[in-house]
Amino acid sequence: MNFHRHRRSEEPEINLIPFIDVLLVVLIFLMLSTTYSRYSELQINLPTANAGRLAERPAEILVSVAADGRYSINRTPLDGRSIELLAAALTSAAGAAGDAPVVIVSADAMAAHQSVINVLDAARRANLPRLTFATQLPADGAAR
Repeated sequence: MNFHRHRRSEEPEINLIPFIDVLLVVLIFLMLSTTYSRYSELQINLPTANAGRLAERPAEILVSVAADGRYSINRTPLDGRSIELLAAALTSAAGAAGDAPVVIVSADAMAAHQSVINVLDAARRANLPRLTFATQLPADGAAR
């Protein structure tokens, strides 16, 4: 009789091939289901609106902003582009317009946003809280 004990010298093997296959399938699924968004550019077309005209018009100060950032107040061009100059011109125009004038900001659609913000800041410095924006009807004239 053979009473020798047989030891198994084989170690258990872990097969990594199915594990790698599953990981690749998950990776491909994640790559295909991920959406890539572009936030670097936005398509915006400004300004158009369908608002009725006022029957009674209060005292107005018209501030025009050109596409290149030049300002004019009541169709009189300003020499500079600083907020202080704009605020001083608004203060003098408000004195000539009467009490509680409305500042109408008429900015070109291609004007820089900072140019319009400068007008709002100058109106605040000149203590003119009533502001509105001038727009035009859409090209087709239809209500939206």
